[in-house]
Amino acid sequence: MAHSILNDVLGPVMRGPSSSHTAAAYHIGKTILPLLETTPSRVVVTFDPRGSYAQTYRQQNADKSFAAALAGWALTDERFEQALEAVAAQGWELVFRTAPIDEADHPNYMRIALEGGDRPLVVDAKSTGGGTFVVCRIAGGACAIDGKRYACVVFADAHWTPPDGEWTCLASADRASAGESVWLGEFVEPIDPEAFADSPHVHRVVAIPPVYAVPRGPVWFESASQAAETALRENLTLGTLGCRYEAALLAADEADVRDEMKRRLGVMRASVEQGLAGEGLRLKLLEPCAGEVFRGCSQPGAALGGMPSKAAARAMAVMHVANSAGVICAAPTGGSAGVLPGVLETLREMLDLDDDRLVDAAFAAGVVGLIVANRATFAAEVAGCQVEIGAAGAMAAAASVEAVGGTAEQALAAAAVSLRNTMGWPCDLVLGRCEIPCHTRNAAAAAGALVCADLVLFGYRNPIPLDETIDASLAVGTSLPAELRCTSRGGLAIVPSVERLAARETQGGY
Repeated sequence: MAHSILNDVLGPVMRGPSSSHTAAAYHIGKTILPLLETTPSRVVVTFDPRGSYAQTYRQQNADKSFAAALAGWALTDERFEQALEAVAAQGWELVFRTAPIDEADHPNYMRIALEGGDRPLVVDAKSTGGGTFVVCRIAGGACAIDGKRYACVVFADAHWTPPDGEWTCLASADRASAGESVWLGEFVEPIDPEAFADSPHVHRVVAIPPVYAVPRGPVWFESASQAAETALRENLTLGTLGCRYEAALLAADEADVRDEMKRRLGVMRASVEQGLAGEGLRLKLLEPCAGEVFRGCSQPGAALGGMPSKAAARAMAVMHVANSAGVICAAPTGGSAGVLPGVLETLREMLDLDDDRLVDAAFAAGVVGLIVANRATFAAEVAGCQVEIGAAGAMAAAASVEAVGGTAEQALAAAAVSLRNTMGWPCDLVLGRCEIPCHTRNAAAAAGALVCADLVLFGYRNPIPLDETIDASLAVGTSLPAELRCTSRGGLAIVPSVERLAARETQGGY
């Protein structure tokens, strides 16, 4: 399925801390909810012990976000912290457990048993980074529901034949032997379940709406080299190219696409302001400090000060909010959500940029994110921190070049320089929380993005293009051991000081 800036890169708008674990768990829950024959019901979610969910699902709110989906709430609902209690009060029995899953081929794999009604059903799914997901098995049959099409699941007897269209038989051997077939169809337009009502062979029809905007248009480019060629041929900046790509892909007006980006920039700005003000923060390991750092970096005695330090402080402010289950915009993930807002808000203040210029800068960042999504992943569980915070730094470097009037070639070069500087970063989050070292890595990536932009704008000739840099970064990331890929079993996560931090967490944090 084609990647979209608004679907896959600068979004979702979510509650923190993690897009892979918080947002994707919500999206999976929302997608499988229609498959339940009766509600409320008993739902058992199993995580493979080798994966990341088993280590972090409580700390990163996967349990609450799954419950919020079952309750029918928005992911940004103010009642989010009470989601588990709410579904229990409604009569749901929601169970989370850890057990081996032989089919688990991804660190973020889960198996969901839907036990209500006359037809218990088992669904497998995996979070694929940045809030994206795939429902990969229904009733034992392989599928790939990713929330970007209208899906229809038909439970029928063995004699039913699906109508014309793209249908896949999902029924496992045990269901087939019982005389039942299960079929999946996926469509760009919604399908009416009543169309099957007259068939005596059909037992049940389930319509599953998309989670995202449905891509309907062409894909203009998939690589940085193709993006650069298109921008040069059409005489476009990288930001303008990104906006037009998105409008064409989603079959939407450019004005509507820009308005949606402005809305998401508003979410970013609000999270910066909340974090700097210190309002409603509930960190478990770190004492909130972004506001203090921001005020101090403009005072005499600062070692650096200026734009890089302000961007760093703002990046930490967003991470304060994310780790307090506040509302943020993933960019491209929840764990890296501070970098781009930190840079964009600093550019807005220091260069007096208007909203239209910021929108262009955000779309430039989005193009870089698209290329990373096409060639690699946003999942630290797969390739470490370099594909989350590292990718965010590359995106912010491109945005910085766009904001000051640089070319598409310069923006892509700045992204490449930034990404290579984060190559090899592990994901070694302490106690399964996106606090240590995530806050300061967001800060460093934000400050570094501005430096990388200036290097390219004022004379550095980049010798290794972005496509090759992304490929190398993915290769390095996937060579990291599982202990350094979001399992909290290596690196900083196992140093002696963690015992002291665990005691602080137990006492309620800050």
